[in-house]
Amino acid sequence: MPKPDSSAVGRIRDRESLARITADIRKRGGKVAFTNGCFDLLHVGHIRYLEEAAKLGTILVVGLNSDISVENLKGPRRPLVPQRERAEMLAALRSVDYVCIFDEPTPRELILALRPDILIKGGDYRRDELAGGPEVEGWGGRVVLAPEVAGKSTRNLIEKIARLYRSPERNREG
Repeated sequence: MPKPDSSAVGRIRDRESLARITADIRKRGGKVAFTNGCFDLLHVGHIRYLEEAAKLGTILVVGLNSDISVENLKGPRRPLVPQRERAEMLAALRSVDYVCIFDEPTPRELILALRPDILIKGGDYRRDELAGGPEVEGWGGRVVLAPEVAGKSTRNLIEKIARLYRSPERNREG
């Protein structure tokens, strides 16, 4: 089964080229696993989640919310890291084969274009709230909720940073 370009930047693809790649993987008998998210501050919860997701398919495709999409979902102070940098960091991970940035509020349109065999989301979601879940199951795929990594979230990390750097003695450190 062909594997993606070894460079991180070469593994960031547009929707159309990735649709051709995923169709070819399936034609060869492979399974396309798909997940998505903002991945604004990469942390150990993300790493563990992506490693588990990668085990479910021949390749793992990550749909990445664009800067516009993140701002619409999370508010005007997000994202903290620009989409191109977030995409490159994700693509550099051993568990991730391809990254595709999308502007829509949900990955539904990207899922329809890529037709993954397995849709994976974190255990903090419910099956009935997963965009694209009914469609994936409708074409014979499956939806998997991966276990959460307790206490590891972007929100918790942002709160910790804000708390640490609000105190006067921390501000003097640099």
